[in-house]
Amino acid sequence: MSSPTIDLEPTESAEPGSHKSFWGHVEDLRKALVRSVIAIGAALLLCLTFVSHIVAVIEWPLRNIDLFEKPKPTVSFQIGATRLGPYVVPPSQLSAFPSGATANAVFQVGTAQIGTEQVATLKLLPPTPGDDTSPLKVRLHNFGPAEGFFVAFHVALYAALIISAPFWMYFFGSFIFPALNLRERRALFPWLAWSVTLFLAGVLATYFVLLPVALRASVEYSDMLGFDGYDWRADDYIAFVTRFVLGMGLGFQFPIIVLFLVKIGVLTHRQLAQYRRHVCVLSFILGAVLTTPEVITQVAMAIPLYLLYEICIWIAWYWERKKRRAGEIMPV
Repeated sequence: MSSPTIDLEPTESAEPGSHKSFWGHVEDLRKALVRSVIAIGAALLLCLTFVSHIVAVIEWPLRNIDLFEKPKPTVSFQIGATRLGPYVVPPSQLSAFPSGATANAVFQVGTAQIGTEQVATLKLLPPTPGDDTSPLKVRLHNFGPAEGFFVAFHVALYAALIISAPFWMYFFGSFIFPALNLRERRALFPWLAWSVTLFLAGVLATYFVLLPVALRASVEYSDMLGFDGYDWRADDYIAFVTRFVLGMGLGFQFPIIVLFLVKIGVLTHRQLAQYRRHVCVLSFILGAVLTTPEVITQVAMAIPLYLLYEICIWIAWYWERKKRRAGEIMPV
């Protein structure tokens, strides 16, 4: 008689490893939480050391709010260590300034004795590399003795959560993945990869494109109302930027949810096509909630969200076409 063979290779339908009691799972969760807190705490200490550099990164959209605008001629006046301006001037008025004045000229204001009178003089200063000559110069302020510490802590905490993300995601993944079999794990990893990719795409698009537009619109709207919109509270600005960037990153997860519902058979590409108008309205509602309350940034956010939905429709159609060719579903 031939001896029975034993298959030691794991199959895709193999169940998860050894079962644990309820308190065993609670202990694993406690370890994941403790390790995540330690990772975030270590990253927080590191970020507090370099908080000034992190603030410079957060301020980049503010320093580039005229990124998509045609440069306008400006002049600035420096009295001692204080600089006034820049002030926008028509090109025709540049000729009234001393010769050599460029579109973004800086003049040193001084005095000269002519007879018995003191006369103001203007001396053209050479351009300084990296000099900020934008007429839309917004200044961030702390209004309180302890506000600077709170701003530094908030900035460092946001940065620590991002820097330590690979670690706390790994710890929580180590807690969840043992409950999945091989087939479920293989199906989960592509979805996670696309989720992270879309999240980063939303964050980068917001940081480099939408934020400068939204911040400029805020300044110009204040000017239209007759208010001075060039002095902002630093904590309010940082809270707005983080909410805006995080909201767009989460908004770009919308295709993942839609395609998951298609994958499990809840939705079809025909049903997705029928909801086009509803999704268009929903995109503008999300734009109104997650951005400044004006039309430009709402449209700038609604358009990519709706385009992602259209891509979902084509992907769903392609999936159903593949299944139909494989004979898994009957043609509609």
